[in-house]
Amino acid sequence: MVRDLAGTATLVSAISDEQMCPRSTVAVLRLLTRVRTAVQAAHAEYTGTAPAQDDILDLRALGQRSRTPAGIRTPKSVDLRTIRQRWLRDLLRTWTIQQRPGADEFGRTLRGVELASRALAPRPGTDDPARLRYDDVTAVVESFRTALKLDGEPAGWNYRMSIASHFFALIDYSRRSGTTENLSAAFVRDPATHRIAQEEANEDEIGKAIPEPVIRQLDAHLETLGQGKARGQRTLAPADLQLMYRTLYILLRDTGRRPLEILSLPLDCLETRNDQISLIWNNHKTRRYRRRLPITASTADAIHTWRARRDQLQPTLPPAGTAFLFPALTHLATRPYLHTSYLGETLRHWVDSIPHLHGEGANPHGNPLPFDRALIYAYAFRHSYAQRHADAGTPLDVLRELMDHKSVSTTQRYYTVSLKRKRDAVTKLSAHVVDNHGRPSPCSESAYELRSIAVPYGGCTEPSNVKAGGSSCPIRFQCAGCGYYRPDPSYLTAIEQHINELRADRETAQAMDAAEFVTTALTAQISAFEQVTDHMRRQLDALPDAERHEIEEASAILRKARAGTHTLLPLTVITRTNPA
Repeated sequence: MVRDLAGTATLVSAISDEQMCPRSTVAVLRLLTRVRTAVQAAHAEYTGTAPAQDDILDLRALGQRSRTPAGIRTPKSVDLRTIRQRWLRDLLRTWTIQQRPGADEFGRTLRGVELASRALAPRPGTDDPARLRYDDVTAVVESFRTALKLDGEPAGWNYRMSIASHFFALIDYSRRSGTTENLSAAFVRDPATHRIAQEEANEDEIGKAIPEPVIRQLDAHLETLGQGKARGQRTLAPADLQLMYRTLYILLRDTGRRPLEILSLPLDCLETRNDQISLIWNNHKTRRYRRRLPITASTADAIHTWRARRDQLQPTLPPAGTAFLFPALTHLATRPYLHTSYLGETLRHWVDSIPHLHGEGANPHGNPLPFDRALIYAYAFRHSYAQRHADAGTPLDVLRELMDHKSVSTTQRYYTVSLKRKRDAVTKLSAHVVDNHGRPSPCSESAYELRSIAVPYGGCTEPSNVKAGGSSCPIRFQCAGCGYYRPDPSYLTAIEQHINELRADRETAQAMDAAEFVTTALTAQISAFEQVTDHMRRQLDALPDAERHEIEEASAILRKARAGTHTLLPLTVITRTNPA
């Protein structure tokens, strides 16, 4: 840079960096931009025209930066003239100069000020801070309640709460510092009235889990992960980078841990007890360390493969990351293990490079719909892991332990199925209901949900049992011999598991030399349930592949809905009194 600027008279000019250093590299031009920004800010301060005195706020001159997945980004100037009230504009400018907030804090405060300015503009007297009233605060809070994101979509509750908090923190700063003269004492938030109530999650919204068919498509392209624009390519050879990122993907997919928990795994993260392999990991979010998670042998093999190669690379890696499975790749890293931005950027490049990713469903021509690639990111694999277990009927308390949740209500969310998806599943399966002999017995969607109740191995239409919510079967749940028994393909897994249990019970009864009527009854139940499953299997095999796939997906949805229904025991509270 010094060589190229030898003939330049001044750095305080309107000439672009590219014109000043036409032969320089991108790195030199980036350095020149930072040097010129510092020089121009000092020159403005020396001449009495500091950037804070104008309505165009130069954030670069204030040294503001933000960290993004692509690295450190220097923000540009901000036009404060979008804020219509002069007192509010001056307040934001003064706060920014004196407090020097980070980019995220400034961005949210600016957004809150812009919304407040827009809400106050049509109200009389709001240009004078001394004339502000309690009703003006109400109007501002209402603008936060109905705030939209920059893309026009409704903003989430956390974001709306955040911009409201940042705006009123700015007002509190004004009162403490005396920045705004004569600010009305009535312009204050009432915690009881000016609240942004937390909204219930939209049950029609599909969760953040990546569907299993999409994960299978990603697995098919796993060999290309880490090619091309993989972060860290200057430190490791291409083959080593690919092996590292493939291992990271496998761990994200198979363990459901958060990205930081994977990246910060200790070097000795595997433990074997009684032939069970466990992953040793640290829950940084709740500060619970050395947690144990059961994993499969294939997942452990992926760790062993990378560990062996990582040990060979250790002499070329920074010594700070010696204790970590995925160490930092440069000596300038701020953490001893790989940064999350490296993983996020490499995953994004890989996903975008895959030619085709199909989602669920098809268009009117029968062609599969493309999947939104923006929904594939490192944290989403945690949701997929939980949803996979919920779909498989993993008990709630077991999944809570696997996810390491403190509250069972957090785990319960994964069992909640959107109303739309459940209705679609009911529509598909209501046409495939059979009776206790396996003969087709289709019903309407309303009859499926209103005139039947889910019992362990199928639907029950016996009126008294339906009325009692499935807890009052007249023949003690002998479903296989009941004329009111109405199973469908979503119960196939449960029925087949029950058949295996009945066979085991029959073997036990025979070994105990039980009476003949016991084994005869068990054999009859097995035969009846096998008749049902055989008929359903034949019906499914006769369907076209696309329709059979839809039935299987609908079955998984309803199994998840049933697994998420947990009824509390009817306990009675007894108050004990001391004897007289």
